[in-house]
Amino acid sequence: MSRAVKKRSIILRLLVIFVSVFMITKLVGLLNDLNSKKSELNALNEELKTKQADVEELKNLIDNGSKEQIIEKAARQRLGFVYSNEEIYVDISGN
Repeated sequence: MSRAVKKRSIILRLLVIFVSVFMITKLVGLLNDLNSKKSELNALNEELKTKQADVEELKNLIDNGSKEQIIEKAARQRLGFVYSNEEIYVDISGN
């Protein structure tokens, strides 16, 4: 083989190796992005289920409850009001 052919062969091999390494690193990065987006989607789906349950509870309260129950629920949840004889326990563990 001549020197020019060997030189082109080495350059071609290096180019193929470079492109392969680039594509593998890009693929690994995309897989990491996909996994993070899947976990984000799962978290959002859980939040959606919670919000839907809250909406259903409020709909039931409006349909079946009295005005006093609605006001009491809002005062307890939004304003933190409690009855004078109630004991409140706060979970500080974060779970």
